[in-house]
Amino acid sequence: MRAHSIASLLLVLTLVACGGAKPAPPGGSSGGAAASDLTPWQLEHGIGPITAAIELEAIEQDEAREGKVVFDQKCAACHKAAERYVGPALGGVVGRRTPEFVMNMILDPATMVRRHPETKKLFATFMLEMPNQGLTPEQAREVLEYLRTLP
Repeated sequence: MRAHSIASLLLVLTLVACGGAKPAPPGGSSGGAAASDLTPWQLEHGIGPITAAIELEAIEQDEAREGKVVFDQKCAACHKAAERYVGPALGGVVGRRTPEFVMNMILDPATMVRRHPETKKLFATFMLEMPNQGLTPEQAREVLEYLRTLP
């Protein structure tokens, strides 16, 4: 009888430890810093190295071509333009998010997921944190220019 009780206890512990609970969001159960801890700039433009406004003019075609090369090498495994894939579809993202937000997400995705309410929602949907691809600010700007070409 004692062996049966131990086996039952082990089964319960295994089920509790491996149960289908969703992983906690990055930053713990509180989700990290509350949105009120962010400045209005950070709420609109994201958290990261881009802290000044980016003025968008006509798409820089040379930068967009370079950005496509970077995107194909670093981003296309998880992102498509018009469909949800491993990550969200990126067509029209520059219309939904500010250029600064997009670049901060590219350059510092871990901080964005831990602290920004919109990227916490994305994490809750996709259950995967975007890895930092180690892009330079110049490469991130090129990817931004490429993303501007996507419908």
